[in-house]
Amino acid sequence: MQRFREQRPKPVKNKSGTITVRSAPSNRQRAIVSLGGITVKAAIGRSGTSAFKREGDGATPIAPMKLISGFWRGERLSLPPTALPMRRIGKDMLWCDEPKHPAYNRLVKAPFQPSHEEMKRTDGLYDICLVLDWNITTRKRYGGSAIFFHLIRPGYQPTAGCVAVSVTDMRRLLRFMRPGMVVKVLG
Repeated sequence: MQRFREQRPKPVKNKSGTITVRSAPSNRQRAIVSLGGITVKAAIGRSGTSAFKREGDGATPIAPMKLISGFWRGERLSLPPTALPMRRIGKDMLWCDEPKHPAYNRLVKAPFQPSHEEMKRTDGLYDICLVLDWNITTRKRYGGSAIFFHLIRPGYQPTAGCVAVSVTDMRRLLRFMRPGMVVKVLG
C-alpha cells in the first residue's frame, strides 16, 4: 500500500458551487453551514470570525476559500464518495505552522522540528480533514495556517480558526464537494 496514494471516487453532481458559513447570531463560536438544500450546524474559531486573520488569533477568516483536497483516517472510518482528491493520513504527516519556515502552511513529513500540527491526531478532529485555500496559493508570513474544514469536538467546542462539523454532516456534505468549490465564510 502506498502511503500518499490519492483516492478519486466518481464525481457527484452539485447544483450549488458555494458552501456558505454564517456566524450564528447567539454564539460567535458557532456557525450555520449551507450547501444547496443541506443546512448543518458547525463550530468555528474561538475568537469568532475576522477579516484580518493572523497566525494564532483563533479566528476563522471572513473570506471565500476554495476547497483544494483532503485527508482521512482510513483505519478509523470509511470515506464516502467525493470528487475531492483525498489522501489517507500516515503517521509521518505533519502541517507546518511556523511562519518563518519555508514550508509554512504546508504538509511536511516527520521528523520535523519547527512548529507543526500532527495530522494523525488522537482526538479524531482530522479523521476527515479538508484543506481550504487560506494562505496557501499565495502565502504571507503570519497570515494564518491550517485553516481546515474538519470534524467537531464534543459539544461543538470552538476551533483554532477552522470550520468543524459532525461526522454525520461531513459525510452528507462530502458527496457534493469538489475541488475548487468555494467555502464562503461570512461575518
